[in-house]
Amino acid sequence: MVAEAEDSEDESYAIDCPVLVTERLVMRAPDERDIAQLVELADNRHVAEMLARMPHPYGEAEARAFLAMTKSRRAGIAYALTLAGTDTFVGCAGLNTTDRGLELGYWIGEPHWKRGYATEAAHALVDLAFQSTSIQVLHASTRVINPASRRVIHKCGFQYAGQGMLNSIVAGQVPVERYRLDRKTWTSLRNWVHF
Repeated sequence: MVAEAEDSEDESYAIDCPVLVTERLVMRAPDERDIAQLVELADNRHVAEMLARMPHPYGEAEARAFLAMTKSRRAGIAYALTLAGTDTFVGCAGLNTTDRGLELGYWIGEPHWKRGYATEAAHALVDLAFQSTSIQVLHASTRVINPASRRVIHKCGFQYAGQGMLNSIVAGQVPVERYRLDRKTWTSLRNWVHF
């Protein structure tokens, strides 16, 4: 998540959290109406094991703590991913401040897997990151055992940048693949798509 300007030495990371509308999703700040669906989808070990900061089990207290964290926006911005027309909550995505710089993150609830929602949300956040900041590189990472997440990252134009370790609340120290997308590549991809 992106640090607010006063919380970060690098003001290029400061991003507002506008509502984003994609083909099938409305991406907005998470709020109280999401708690029941958030708990239902996040209380899933298969989801939590792939993420660094999601605890398991996940109940209402964890959902309220997450909402409080997103309101402070000290660590960046987070979006509730909801289906256009129904406001059905399907997952979360965001831009996080890390020691490497700005990083894309996302998760989708298991009942909504394999429908392209993560890719749709990721494309919107990649565009937001480069259009709203002066960053030159956006980062992403995935557990080495998560091919679905790797496909999302590749579809957004990220390039492999090496391996590392991640401390997951649920899974402990786990190996991850790190990826990066530079502004020049993003600009080229955006121009190519419009032909």
